[in-house]
Amino acid sequence: MREFVHAPKHGSWLNLVESVLSKMARGFLRHIRVGSLREVKQRILQGVAEMNAQPVRFQWKKFDFPMT
Repeated sequence: MREFVHAPKHGSWLNLVESVLSKMARGFLRHIRVGSLREVKQRILQGVAEMNAQPVRFQWKKFDFPMT
């Protein structure tokens, strides 16, 4: 008996990273003006700390995979 495990491409770690970067760009990095690279780094670290303060657990969704 064979067991097939389907790993969806839409749930890959790269897509999760892209989602986080998109959330950063739409959130705390949107419409900002900074005077230095140090200020950009400070804002990014502050935003990541805020996201980590209220983490959201990623929940995989079950779907049917047709067996042929």
